[in-house]
Amino acid sequence: MDLLFFYALFLAKVVTVVVAVAAIALILVNITQRKRGQSGQLQITQLNERYREMKKSMTLALLPPQEQKLRHKAEKKQQKQEAKEAKQRAKQGLVSADKKPVLYVLDFKGSMDAGEVTSLREEISAVLAVARKQDEVLLRLESPGGVVHGYGLAASQLQRLREKNIPLTVAVDKVAASGGYMMACVADRIIAAPFAIIGSIGVVAQVPNFNRLLKRNNIDVELHTAGEYKRTLTLFGENTEQGRNKFREDLNETHLLFKQFVQQMRPVLDIDRVATGEHWYGSQALEKQLIDELGTSDDIIIARMEHFSVVSVRYMRRKKLMDRFTQSAADSAARQLLKLWQRGDKPLL
Repeated sequence: MDLLFFYALFLAKVVTVVVAVAAIALILVNITQRKRGQSGQLQITQLNERYREMKKSMTLALLPPQEQKLRHKAEKKQQKQEAKEAKQRAKQGLVSADKKPVLYVLDFKGSMDAGEVTSLREEISAVLAVARKQDEVLLRLESPGGVVHGYGLAASQLQRLREKNIPLTVAVDKVAASGGYMMACVADRIIAAPFAIIGSIGVVAQVPNFNRLLKRNNIDVELHTAGEYKRTLTLFGENTEQGRNKFREDLNETHLLFKQFVQQMRPVLDIDRVATGEHWYGSQALEKQLIDELGTSDDIIIARMEHFSVVSVRYMRRKKLMDRFTQSAADSAARQLLKLWQRGDKPLL
């Protein structure tokens, strides 16, 4: 029994030391990055090579063992020869004449505040710095929408590509609704999976009001403003019908601007027919011309690999030390909220 006790005590000490060392290391890395002024890092991945390796592994796995060895030797020899030729060309300062155009693949998985636009603007700036007229951009978009100003800025970032005449395709595998669709409609072409959620061209806002609760408890709230409509609806004050009407007026104005933007980006749309706040699945959205084609982002990438160099561009923002510790807790809470939502009156598959 004593042996087990001392062993457990020893393990506790070891774990304590390891955790302390790891914490110190994280703090030092965080301080070093802050001193260097690094807010993030651009990551470039050659998707052609990744797909080629996957295909090669599958092909080899399906061959008999002896044939696998022969194929492996032949490929190794070919790789050496190609590396030698590339080195020779580099020494001579030669550039391959048949250089393929590039398909830049960006990802945007949007949250309520569209905070991911910080990375998107860096990625688009990087693409614009090197893109040629034959290059293209594919944005894999997933977002149910969020705040107007956040998604308005995200759409404006995509317009930078449009203004430079760089073809932009948006692929929606799951959802591009409301602010997400505001971004998607900037593209030259929108492709969506058959059951992706598309549309929701509308505006919504809700404000809880605790005024009656405060009155019952004899609590007064004073709100002083300069300007008739500086505040229309409030959390704690007594709301008026005049304030409610102004609030609705502002919502309608925002909706009108939203409709005008979508109509400008996609003139083929019957905007009054689709701007009702409803959403549709991909196959229905195609009929209403909200999208141009049914398919997935994987289909686009694989189809382009024969004629394009496919490159993933991701700007990874440096997370603060506290964010790293709280991220897993936030993700867990989000998953629990999603489970609760799925138990509601939404359709399930």
